[in-house]
Amino acid sequence: MKIKSFLLLTLVMANHTVLAQEEEKSSPFTINGYLESYYLFDFNKPKDNTRPVFVYSYNRHNEVNVNLGYIKVGYNTDNVRANLALMAGTYANANLAAEPGVLKNIYEANAGVKLSGKKNLWIDAGIFPSHIGFESAHGPSCWTLTRSILADNSPYYEAGAKVSYTTNNEKWFLSLLLLNGWQRIQRVEGNSIPSFGTQITFTPNNSVTLNSSTFIGTDKPDSARLMRYFHNFYGIFQLSEFASLTVGFDYGVEQKDPESNALNTWFSPVIIARFKLNDKTNLAIRGEYYDDKKEVMVVTGTPNGFRTTGVSANLDYNISAQALWRIELRNFNSRDDIFMRGDNNTDNNTIITTSLAISF
Repeated sequence: MKIKSFLLLTLVMANHTVLAQEEEKSSPFTINGYLESYYLFDFNKPKDNTRPVFVYSYNRHNEVNVNLGYIKVGYNTDNVRANLALMAGTYANANLAAEPGVLKNIYEANAGVKLSGKKNLWIDAGIFPSHIGFESAHGPSCWTLTRSILADNSPYYEAGAKVSYTTNNEKWFLSLLLLNGWQRIQRVEGNSIPSFGTQITFTPNNSVTLNSSTFIGTDKPDSARLMRYFHNFYGIFQLSEFASLTVGFDYGVEQKDPESNALNTWFSPVIIARFKLNDKTNLAIRGEYYDDKKEVMVVTGTPNGFRTTGVSANLDYNISAQALWRIELRNFNSRDDIFMRGDNNTDNNTIITTSLAISF
């Protein structure tokens, strides 16, 4: 009798465990988090401990700080999806300074529905990571510790609505976006027109990704409207088991004044090579140039505007699947003396940065 009772109890417990596992697997909810702390030393030793105006990530000198930390809740079914993530860190302080109130602490907040039962066609609305560029605020998704100049000076986030389509073979991704502006959650006061964006991503195989993203709109009120037209292109190439390459190029134009068809232009090429040294260690080398002579994106007040070359090298060590330690040495060299060193101006700037990122 005792044996039969024991067997029955064992079967009931086993069945309960299986049902619990199936329920866990089928749950549409996910919760995850991310935190990246860093220490940066700027050899120019800025007096206010803040990096130059064109740097929006890892921008505090000689102090241990948090670049980005967030908690994210996701909901995903076959035809409905939603994401909400709240954040803190120096990234939020620098990039969302113009946003009012609690909007400064929103990393992501969006919801979407599937428009077709047979095709992967969605419409989503809310606050999203930007559709522009190969770099994001999330450190482990990027090959380098700090972000490139072109990433820091193009949108990290955007708000609006988008329709997106992925082909059945997942080789093509197409998206059309209606936006509140250039890296804006709340539209600029006095601006009555929306902005627009497109994205086309082609992934012919596991070794190649090609992407084209555009922005058309304005970041000014109607009384001083200057139309902006911007294009970002990048390619990511897996050259071998141990080597990969990213090539990117930004090109933008904006009206010189509201009554003129004349345009100011800026552009930025970047190339990053990454090498897998072993299963836990990667090395990345970056070269970049940013040319904004007319100071559309970066105001320097110097004769040649913002025309700066950057080089960097960083080493990554994967402590575990959840923990990543990085160290990076980076140098900027500009056409003019745009950097401050004590009470004097100089044309170069060197920094060393280390970070620890935990994903959970």
